[in-house]
Order: sequence, then structure tokens, then C-alpha cells
Amino acid sequence: MSTMTWFGKKAHFWAPLLLLIGALFVRASEPNWLEGLQFAVFDELMRAYPRDYNPDADIPVRIVDIDEDSLAAHGQWPWSRLTIAQMVLNLRQAGAAVVAFDIVFSEPDRISPPNAVKEWSVLEGAEDLMERIKNLPDFDAAFAQYLEALNPVVLGFVLSQDERLPRIPDFDGTFATKGLNAGDVRRFLKPVYTGAVTNLPIFEKAASGNGSFSMRLEQDGLVRRVPVIFQLDPKNGSDTLLYPSLVAEAFRTVQGVKTMIVRAAGTDSTASLLEQGNVNGLANIQIGAKTIPTDPFGRIWLHSTGHRQERFISAKSVLDGTFDPTLVQGAIVFVGATAAGLLDLRATALASQYPGVEIHAEIAEQVISDHFLERPGTAFYFELGFILILGLLLIIAMPRLGAAKSALFGGICVMGAFGFAWMMFTQHLQLFDPVFPSGATLAIYLAGTVILFVREESQRRQIRGAFAHYLSPDLVQQLAEQPERLKLGGETKTLTFLFCDVRGFTTISESFKGNPQGLTLLINRFLTPLTDCILDRRGTIDKYMGDCIMAFWNAPLDVPNHPKDACESALSMFEALEALNKEREAEAQAAGDPFLPLNIGIGVNTGDCVVGNMGSDQRFDYSVLGDAVNLASRLEGQSKSYGVGIVLGTDTWHAVADDFATLELDRIAVKGKSEAVTIATCIGRSDLRQSQEFLDHARHHETLLSAFRAQEWDQAESLLKALTGKLSGQMDGFYAIYQERIDEYRQNPPPANWDGVYIATSK
Repeated sequence: MSTMTWFGKKAHFWAPLLLLIGALFVRASEPNWLEGLQFAVFDELMRAYPRDYNPDADIPVRIVDIDEDSLAAHGQWPWSRLTIAQMVLNLRQAGAAVVAFDIVFSEPDRISPPNAVKEWSVLEGAEDLMERIKNLPDFDAAFAQYLEALNPVVLGFVLSQDERLPRIPDFDGTFATKGLNAGDVRRFLKPVYTGAVTNLPIFEKAASGNGSFSMRLEQDGLVRRVPVIFQLDPKNGSDTLLYPSLVAEAFRTVQGVKTMIVRAAGTDSTASLLEQGNVNGLANIQIGAKTIPTDPFGRIWLHSTGHRQERFISAKSVLDGTFDPTLVQGAIVFVGATAAGLLDLRATALASQYPGVEIHAEIAEQVISDHFLERPGTAFYFELGFILILGLLLIIAMPRLGAAKSALFGGICVMGAFGFAWMMFTQHLQLFDPVFPSGATLAIYLAGTVILFVREESQRRQIRGAFAHYLSPDLVQQLAEQPERLKLGGETKTLTFLFCDVRGFTTISESFKGNPQGLTLLINRFLTPLTDCILDRRGTIDKYMGDCIMAFWNAPLDVPNHPKDACESALSMFEALEALNKEREAEAQAAGDPFLPLNIGIGVNTGDCVVGNMGSDQRFDYSVLGDAVNLASRLEGQSKSYGVGIVLGTDTWHAVADDFATLELDRIAVKGKSEAVTIATCIGRSDLRQSQEFLDHARHHETLLSAFRAQEWDQAESLLKALTGKLSGQMDGFYAIYQERIDEYRQNPPPANWDGVYIATSK
């Protein structure tokens, strides 16, 4: 037997083994995309199990919020330093333990008298006024005096990698290391910043502390880990400098300690490296009585509660003295801004827009409650070992157990991995990734089973022969003439799609609970005439899904004006259904049975899709895939929401507007879609469209929608009343829905910049 023949016969072993080696290499090297996958897993864990918010903590954390109300009451930002000083005074007098600013005071106060008079020098005759004012107190000097008198107050600064910002922040504290020398500490702190936006020196010296509120975003733009310690290279030949975060500095100053102790992994003699989790780098930072565990790079994982309004106190109420002082008594208070134009927004696992100051508050809460997430070093060995052990077991077991039993065994192991990850997160706040190890073993399983399956199937290929493929009846003739089309593949083409579904089918089916054969006969009796309406107008039935029909036009044969054919089919389907309901009603009356009429909703949309033979090598059918198909299905579901029988997509509406009586319904973002589309309804053919009654109605209908989107509720309501009952009442359900919306918007007005788009919450 040749080497190649032997290798081919053992392909079910070698191919999975190569995949196993590749998976182990990827996990060991931890590329960026793998970290991104792990982040996605951890985000889902945090969404499913957010941190509990404790409003009654022994040491509360509050946020004084410079919000819209504050700006309206005290003027545009930046405020006078005397105003800021008054706010600090009120907070400290109310018993705040420390006040920390998520704001940088990097420029002199513009309205301080010595600075303001410079702006008046161009005014004629202002010399006497300037002479009197320039000797008034400097607001910045006064603010510095307040800071010194009201300590502890911590100021914040921003670190940057922009070398055009060479300022070096002032820091009175010191760092000591244990288990690492200063150079080792710096080796793990990334990135190295080269500049800063700092507070005025007079403020830095007066404050009890200065900390950085910089945050480093992950590769996808989210905040997940917040640094406790930073490194700045002053570019002056001296050693790099270490700085605490705003949160760390708040804890240092409130405890009145000078030194922060940075410990390396393994320095605790009571714990091994693996037990501590960090196998290299930093382990924790001790600030007085508080020890903050960090990852090897000096960061804390954010375990968010989500936005909690209970944390916030309006700066207006603090300045006015109307706030409840018990809220800040003994509290760590952060001062930040959420007003439009000032808002420092971040994205977290729980929210795409989250105030940066609230992230600092959450980190402080975690430190107070000793609530810390951890990505332990043992996770690396667990995940690597899971891939290795389960991968080898599957490679060995698949030829002996077969695909089904191997899948059961692997599935149990994967479920165990997910259960273990969930348990470690919820009970021990440790982050383990079950997804990549499970995905790697799934790839190993698939590689082995596919090779085994293909090898076994090749032995039976002659037996299956012509019976291997299922063909749609519409294609039999064409494929008989062109057998080369009998293969997987497709082409991009513009089609029109129609979805039709029975409304209230559950109620109807319940009436046949004791007669399932009767329900089958009813479905067949219903589908037959509606199918004829489609086939008679050159449509292709894609599939039946219970009581639902999916059809399309312009494939496999080209159909000119296919949107028109689809709309004609839709109208004909309602006519056929009306005839069927009359027959059924007469039959029910004759038999003395209750009569439940059948009613349908139809969605029609035109757009590009992929059309062709789709499925597997063993079984496929002629079908379509694409966003336009999904939208057609969503539109069918919206027919009930808008009180009409037919809902048209934008392209379909534009294509048939000259041939059918159509009316715009709305601009809507259907469920599962972020972009809005304009939808319309079709209520009749060209004879109705050309009637004067319809033309007048359409004109008033358009005016109604314009008034509604302009939030002119009175005009819109007047038009609704005038239009209701017209056109044989076909649009009355639609107008009733808009009346409900107007009633709602009168109570809860949309924003001023509302574009009229309705966000659908149901399919």
C-alpha cells in the first residue's frame, strides 16, 4: 500500500488532528480576533448577570451632575470658579467624604476680573471701569483657597499620547513596589503616555490629590477594563512617572495615606501563582486599608449595574442648597457632566452610550464592596486543556462510536464547559471562555464526521442515483432540457416577493381540535385557489409553511413588470378568498355549525437577492436568499399592525403607483432592521386609481401624513375624521391606528427632531 493511499484512508484521523494542533496554537498565541471573541462572551455574561446596585452601601458613591437644568439655572459652561467653589463648599458642609472632579480646569477663569478686563480694552471710555475692576479678587485664586480649605478634594487630568501636550501633572503621593522593581512595574503599564491636559498649577497644589480619569478603549470601542495606575514619559531624559486613577486617588486622599503599594503576582506567601491567577505582571494595589486586585496590567474589570439614576444629584440642587444632604453624607462624590455638548459618552457591555463619570463611580462602588471580576491565569490552562483532551477523545472515538454517539458525548462536554463558565462567573466572579474551546472541538468533530460520511456515501452513490435530489415541479421541464443546472449555486437578480399568511389561524385550528383531517382539508381548500392566483400570473411558489405562502416573480423565467404581476396576484387572492368564505359560510349554515371566516395579510417587496439551487450536495431546492426576502416577510406581518390587507415595500410601490390605487402608510423600521423604509398599501386596480373619489382621497391622505410628521396633531386629527368612512371604509383601520398614535403623542410628544419613523416592535 502506498503512503498516499494509506494517508487517504486515514484522512478522518489526520485532518481533525491538524485542526486540533491549529486550535491549540491559536489559543496559545491569543490573536486579537480571539480576544474579541472572548470579549463578546464576557459581554453576554455581564448582560445576563449585571452587578447588583446597593443604594444603602455603608460608603455611598454619588455623582453631582452638571445637567441641562444646571446650565439653564447657572449659565453656560464653563462656570465661574466661584460657582464651582460654592458647589464644593455645599458638598463638604453636607458631609461628603471626598469630592473628585471628572473635569479638568486647564484654563484660567475667563470671567475672573483680571481676565475679563482684558476683553474690555477695546471699548471706548472703559478705562475708569477697568481701573476699578482689575483690583478685584482673582476667582482662580479664590477657588484655590477653597480647595485647600475644603480638602479632601481630588482634581482630574487627562493623559495623552500627543507629544504636543508636554505638561506633567502634579502628584504628592508615592508608589512603593513589592515583588517587582520600578522598571518591572513600568514594563507592564501600557500604553506609555507622553503628555497630559492638566489643571492649573495653583489648583494642583491646593487640591489634596490629582488623578487621571483617562480610559483606554478596547479594540471594538467598549470600556471593559479601567486602569488603576498609569505611566507617563516626560521625554526629558528622566524615568517615566507613575500616576493613580481618579478613583484610586480619591481612596488615597479620603484615607489620608501617602503611599500606594503595587504588588506583583506571587508575592503573597500564602498563595501560589496559579491560585492568585496572575502568572506575570501586577497582582494588586494597596491603598491604605483597601487592596484592589488588578489584572497583570494594572486594570480592573468593569462589572456594571447599568445606568442608575439614584447615583445622580443635579448640580443645580447642590448650588441652590435644595438637595438632600443625607445623600452625600460620608459619600465619595464625583462631579461630572451629562448636559448635551458636555457629555463624555462611552460604550460598555450594557449600554452603547454611558456617561464616563458613571464608570468611575461604578469602579469606586466595586472597590468599596470588594466586588472584582477576574480573568484568572488558570483560565488559560483550562481552555487549552479542554481543547486538547476533548479533541483527542473525539478523534479516537469517532471511528468507533460513530457520528451520533460522538456528537452526544461532545455535546455533553460542551454543555459542561458552558455550565462551568457560568458557575465561575456567577459564584466566583471569574471569567472563563467556553466558546472558542467548544467551537474548536466542533470543527474537529465536523472534520472527522464529514470525511467519514463522504467516504461512506461514495459507496452508495450508484444506489441513490436519480433519487438523490428533490426538484420543484416548476423547474422539472427546464432542468430536463438543461441538466447542467442541477448543481448548487445561484445568481443575483431583482425579484418581487410575496408572503401571505392567515390571520387568526390559531383560533381556526382550535375549532378543528377533534378533527385534524378537517383542518388539513381546509388548508388544502384555502391554498389551492390562492396558489392559482400566483401561478396564473407567472409567479413561482417557493414553499408552503403551514398556512403561509411564499412566492416570487422573475425567476427562473424572466417576467417583465413583475411588481405589477405580484400586486395583481395579491388583489386576486383577496377576491378568491372572499368567494371561498361565501361558500364556507353557506356550508356552515346548512350544517348548523359556527362559521369562522378566513382572512389574510400580504406583504410584497421588490429587491435584489440570490436565487438558485440551494441546500446540500445531497438535497437542494430552487429558492431565494437576501435582505429583500426578509423584508417582504416583515411587511406581511405589518399588514395587521396597519389595518390593511396588503403592504408594499418602497420599490414595489414606486413600480406600480401608476397602475394601481396605492396609498403611503408610513416610514417604518421593521423588527430586526435598523434602516427605515417607506411602505404603502394597494387597495384597487387602475379603475379605482383613476376615479375622482380616489384622487381627492389620495391628496388629503398625503396632507394627513405631512401634518402628522410635522407634529401638527389638530390638523392631522381633523383630516383623519374627514377621511374615515371613505373608499368603502377600506382604510378605516389604518386611520384608527393613527388616531391612537396621535392620542399617545399628545401625552408623550416625540422629540423635536423626530423624523416620523415608526419603530416596529413586532414582526
